[in-house]
Amino acid sequence: MVPTLLIISICCYVIIELPPGDFSDVYRHEMEERGILLDEATWQNMKMRYGFGQPLAVRYFKWITRVVQGDFGFSYRYRAPVSELIGERLLLTITITLGTIIFTWIVAFPIGIFSAIRQYSLGDYVATFLGFIGLAIPNFMLALILMFVGFKYFGFSVGGLFSMEYVDAPWTWAKFGDLLEHIWVPIVVVGTAGTAGLIRIMRANLLDELPKPYVTTARSGGLPEWRVIMRYPVRVALNPFVSTIGYMLPQLISGATITAVVLSLPTTGPMLLEALLSQDMYLAGSFVMLLSFLAVIGTLISDILLALLDPRIRFQR
Repeated sequence: MVPTLLIISICCYVIIELPPGDFSDVYRHEMEERGILLDEATWQNMKMRYGFGQPLAVRYFKWITRVVQGDFGFSYRYRAPVSELIGERLLLTITITLGTIIFTWIVAFPIGIFSAIRQYSLGDYVATFLGFIGLAIPNFMLALILMFVGFKYFGFSVGGLFSMEYVDAPWTWAKFGDLLEHIWVPIVVVGTAGTAGLIRIMRANLLDELPKPYVTTARSGGLPEWRVIMRYPVRVALNPFVSTIGYMLPQLISGATITAVVLSLPTTGPMLLEALLSQDMYLAGSFVMLLSFLAVIGTLISDILLALLDPRIRFQR
């Protein structure tokens, strides 16, 4: 994991540095648009102060050294330490991500099993149709539809994660309850496409397992049908569910950026987008490193769970 993250950090930093200019150039352009003009010496001092005039390798070494020590740098756009900016946003993002994964599994697991057991039945056709609809509709479009329906017919705004009186309020049980009232909307919106995909995967894998001889042998032993299905073929068909943890964690965070912008969610996605557009390298680099860390951790967790779930893939001498 350590060398993987090191290589990822190098790639991320190089990619962030690829656009022409740096944050000081972007900031200078914004200041000039506001009619604020400063002399060239001031801009050069700013570039030297924040290391923009040093070689790329030197800047990367300073950045990664601070990251290892827990110092993610300073955001020039927000004029605040990066750790303070991403702290609460990262917590809310992880909360939504975990809620989305749980929602996806709870919905996709039983529907996929039912669709496979009742193949070509009316319920199978309905589940298949809804699965294709879920895959076809972009998350941000579903968010727009929910916002329109909620505001027009129910007078309820589905945007944001808090009511107006709790946006800047300190954390209390009342604020936590208000979060639970709003968080179901992004969970449903973000989890729709993933749910539809896992239903199709579960159905296809279970259909491959049901005709195999070991299932027939289990049935011949006199076990109840539900126990035969849940104990043997479903356990094997669960492998894709577990293996998706590795990419679901970063995908849900980075892939829901447009949805977060539409729903005005105080998550990491919109801030990451702003950081990339403004070339705020410390803020953008910290976000990308956190996403990479989640991908590596998710892969490790999925590997461990796969080994526990399916003994056939365990590493042995």
